[in-house]
Amino acid sequence: MSHHNRLEREKALVAAATELNNLLQIITGAVSILESGGRTGAAAEHCLRLLRASVDRAAKVTEHLAGEIGGTAQKILLHPALRGPVAKLARIGLKVAHSILVVDDEPMALELSKRTLADAGFVVTTVSSGAEAIRLLERQPGGFDLALLDFNLPEMDGEETFTRLRAVQPKILVLLNTGFIERHRLDRMMKNGLAGFLRRPYRPNELIAQISSILASGRRSAMPPRSLA
Repeated sequence: MSHHNRLEREKALVAAATELNNLLQIITGAVSILESGGRTGAAAEHCLRLLRASVDRAAKVTEHLAGEIGGTAQKILLHPALRGPVAKLARIGLKVAHSILVVDDEPMALELSKRTLADAGFVVTTVSSGAEAIRLLERQPGGFDLALLDFNLPEMDGEETFTRLRAVQPKILVLLNTGFIERHRLDRMMKNGLAGFLRRPYRPNELIAQISSILASGRRSAMPPRSLA
């Protein structure tokens, strides 16, 4: 296979993995909403079982696909400064209303994240691009405790957005929320102060637990503004 063809194949695989994970995240959020709606009946239960089984199977296929093209197989990753008894911290609960900025270019993903986080008691603001997020932080310095950041954004990707967000507000905690990212890029972002990584698809309770853990740990740990190296 020629170098050009290999590059084209890799681009196609990345695009496929990204799109599949976006769809899986939407499906996962929608299923969770249905599951919590108190719906009854054998038919509804059967459909939910089939849908959940399909989502779980697709998630495994996507994980394998991501590994084949150089992505990370880890579901959850925390910055070393925030590592510790994560499950215990997640159960403590947060006694103040933390402000979360969600950055994602997929409208339905934004809506599901907003509903999930708002239902958990967070104050949520959503934007659809890195440029919007940066402008918002410039207008409201110190206005957000954590940014939930997609990686595959138009024009300015998640890594550039992360770097510029931290330049505007050095103490903001950033949780990367995406389906695919090359391992070396994730490692670089972690070294530069990324608070954590949560790979799509995930259930709403996984997102809440991760954010709660990061916020609880972040009150005890100062995140480094630059590389740990």
